[in-house]
Amino acid sequence: MKIEVRLFAYFRNGRWKRQSMEFKDRSTLADIIKEIGIKEEELSIGLINGRDGSLDREVKDGDVLALFPPVGGG
Repeated sequence: MKIEVRLFAYFRNGRWKRQSMEFKDRSTLADIIKEIGIKEEELSIGLINGRDGSLDREVKDGDVLALFPPVGGG
């Protein structure tokens, strides 16, 4: 299945901003971040089609996944 993965903040370092990727059917958010090389504890927010996604949630063909690390500022 094809998923669009969007990375934000320092997740883009050495990677990309937006990329369409192929994953196995029934892949979860946890499976995808592992394949990309992001540790679960590094992920602050994972959105699937603009909605909060838990690590065990399965993604579907055509979904858009947005991944955010913890960020601070003031």
